[in-house]
Amino acid sequence: MTDPTAIQPSELDQLPDRDPEETAEWQASLDAVTKAAGPHRAAYLMRRTLERAEGNGLALPKLLETDYVNTIPTAAEPTVDGDEEMERRITAWNRWNAAAMVTRGAKHGVGGHIATFASAAWLYETGFNHFFKGKEADGSGDQLYIQGHASPGIYARAFLDGRLTEAHLDNFRQEAGGNGLPSYPHPRRLPWLWEFPTVSMGLGPLSAIYQARFNRYLTNRNIKDVSASHVWAFLGDGEMDEPESTAALALASREGLDNLTFVINCNLQRLDGPVRANFKIVQELEAQFRGAGWNVVKSLWGNAWDELFQLDTTGALVRRLRQVPDAQVQTYQTRDAAYIRQDFFGSDPALVELAKLLSDDKILECFHLSRGGHEARKVYAAYKAAVEHKGAPTVILAQTVKGHTLGAGFASKNANHQMKKLSTDEFKQMRDLLELPIKDSDFVDGVVPYGHPGADSPEVRYLQERRAALGGPAPARRTQPLAPLPAPADKAFAAFDKGSGSQNVATTMAFVRLVKDLVRDKTSGKRWVPIVPDEARTFGMESLFPSLGIYSPKGQTYEPVDRDQLMYYKEAKDGQILNEGITEAGSMADFIAASTAYSTHGEAMIPFYIFYSMFGWQRTADQMWQLGDQLGRGFLVGATAGRTTLTGEGLQHADGHSPVIAATNPAALSYDPAFAYEVATIVKDGLRRMYGEAAPGEDQNVFYYLTVYNEPIPQPAKPSGLGIDEGIVKGLYRFNTAELAGVQVNAANAARIQLLGSGTAIHWVLEAQKLLAEEWGVAADVWSATSWTELRRDALEADAALLRGEERVPFLRQALQGAEGPVLAVSDYMRQVPDQIAQWVEQDYSSLGADGFGLSDTRAAARRHFGVDAQSIVVAALAQLARRGEVPASAVKEARARYGL
Repeated sequence: MTDPTAIQPSELDQLPDRDPEETAEWQASLDAVTKAAGPHRAAYLMRRTLERAEGNGLALPKLLETDYVNTIPTAAEPTVDGDEEMERRITAWNRWNAAAMVTRGAKHGVGGHIATFASAAWLYETGFNHFFKGKEADGSGDQLYIQGHASPGIYARAFLDGRLTEAHLDNFRQEAGGNGLPSYPHPRRLPWLWEFPTVSMGLGPLSAIYQARFNRYLTNRNIKDVSASHVWAFLGDGEMDEPESTAALALASREGLDNLTFVINCNLQRLDGPVRANFKIVQELEAQFRGAGWNVVKSLWGNAWDELFQLDTTGALVRRLRQVPDAQVQTYQTRDAAYIRQDFFGSDPALVELAKLLSDDKILECFHLSRGGHEARKVYAAYKAAVEHKGAPTVILAQTVKGHTLGAGFASKNANHQMKKLSTDEFKQMRDLLELPIKDSDFVDGVVPYGHPGADSPEVRYLQERRAALGGPAPARRTQPLAPLPAPADKAFAAFDKGSGSQNVATTMAFVRLVKDLVRDKTSGKRWVPIVPDEARTFGMESLFPSLGIYSPKGQTYEPVDRDQLMYYKEAKDGQILNEGITEAGSMADFIAASTAYSTHGEAMIPFYIFYSMFGWQRTADQMWQLGDQLGRGFLVGATAGRTTLTGEGLQHADGHSPVIAATNPAALSYDPAFAYEVATIVKDGLRRMYGEAAPGEDQNVFYYLTVYNEPIPQPAKPSGLGIDEGIVKGLYRFNTAELAGVQVNAANAARIQLLGSGTAIHWVLEAQKLLAEEWGVAADVWSATSWTELRRDALEADAALLRGEERVPFLRQALQGAEGPVLAVSDYMRQVPDQIAQWVEQDYSSLGADGFGLSDTRAAARRHFGVDAQSIVVAALAQLARRGEVPASAVKEARARYGL
């Protein structure tokens, strides 16, 4: 009897069934197959039916996992367009030299990695010979994100190609002499070869997605047609655990980035052991990528497996491959045929019978050697499928063996990532396996020789001909001499010199107003790339929406809810703004792609990325290092800056330390401007330095970090006098003196103090200047410290010059020379920020700052809490003067009581 309370299957489906009888017939057929042929056959039929439905474009949920076999059957593999034997010999030389380079370097204790490239050699070689377009190809060629630990193999190929010498290889990881090779892909260290730094795990895949997206942005905005460029990202399966690795998968599929291919080297090992010991990383990644809308191509098994699959008439082999966890696959790699017969084949009677048809040599060939990622035909088929697929990005999951061809001591061993060298006997075994013409006598005093077939050998000629046909060497970084961008009209910058009068203007708004004028410039305006992580309205940028448009490859397919408003939300295919949603990491990846377009595509772009200062460097400082390594240029803008300006926001939003983090990055020029005219002056000089006529000796490959504030305050006019602009750019200038400020000092021979303030702190300093004069008879001069960090760097350079025997006075000391009294420095950041300059100040030096955690309250209460408000500055100044005997000690106690401190 049917349970009346049970939910019937039809009740679970909200769609009406127009033919229940037909539905019942399909369900009965499935029940019949399950009963007659077993659940495995029923599952097989269902998978094949779903695959057919997907192939026919039926609107069904995607099948997230397929069988643990190659996506492209052997019969469907295209013919490799090239000489496979020649490519095998080239790959053998590269394998040898990569291992030799690291082993020779190990004698100097510099380390290196051998096993990664050994597993991925064919993944790279196939691409270099057939797919990766060089810089002379259409558009800008392809962009290659090389897996960092595989760099020895890339150097080995450049050596074979004649781009590197033995001396270069012998200086792997030894750069101090000036002729060395960096450990990993570092454009700043080897700028003619490396384009993208990738060894910081997870940043390569994230950057590759946004690079492919930025390529579309350049094309859609008619800056440059780079539609022929393809982005290739080579990743490790262990690397995919980094959250950045998969953070933007949906973006890539949502925008249909079929100009992007991920190649994941699934050697099943991370640094300490298996990636998924008890599971299957390939299946997990397949489900993740297919669920995100990517095209997935699996290249798991080599040709030796074809015979096994043909013998598998029951599907038992495929089922067993799905069952065996990755760690056990690694174990098979190190065990003999008897063990594999018992453990793998012995689990199913059908497999026992299948194994009887196989010799021990066949079993070992399959389980020890034959992987899809180690065979040119399998890799070629996967790559061809990737570049021909339209409408979605592709990920290739290539199964390999970590340490392949390096011998039994390396292959699939848990410790092989840390193994830095091979013995002479292991090299000789490798030589024999690779069939290389290297003699025993070439090993002199136990030193492994480099191998090269000769500059005019068939191998080298073939390699160079293939690269010529594809557009030149790869990887390669090219920076074509670009004409300096014409400077925008001075009018845009000078508009801030007169101040804001009685109008309250925050420096955040001043920056936005400046950019709004600069993007109107007829020459350079289109090259600005505004980037914001879903906080444009917070920063007052909504006025840019209708004028510039928000970039969307689909344009605007809907009517925006605010269409009848002046500042409506406008998306456009040629939109200029990159509004990324809530992703600081994605916004930084945008910035990196835009900031290096001068090199990648020969197009100078001017990105500015504006963000909550607390959520910039703290969250994405690793990407700022990537940016500096990649020689990016542009403006990072930390808005709503400082620890006390965000009323009510509290601890997690209060930034008291971003300038400290920024100071650690040599490529970052960090500024904390107080006034609108300072912002304009710094941006103007940044445009000159990065995009215009840099001065002799100036490094153009820098980026600027500006902190701006959301506190509306009347903006003063720019002081007149010589050296103001120089002081703003170099980090310090005198804003006024007690006399120029017009305050009355009620004492003859008044004590004097120098007050240095940065950012929003300048306003408390100016108030303190007035209180000191009117209530305590102290004259205070006020200085605007636009950059504590640049002052320190200049002083460090002066120190270095002194060690070389050159006399040079730091700018800081020049500026303060002759200034009377002690120096008190104040900022809205922890004291460590202004204390950067302490050792070079000749006067007595002290500082105030906002150390500790932030808190929710009014600005005034927060400043009193941290002891940086005007009254606290007065007390600190009096205490400093009292220690010098210039004011009575009682004045400090009296001031403390008067101000309630």
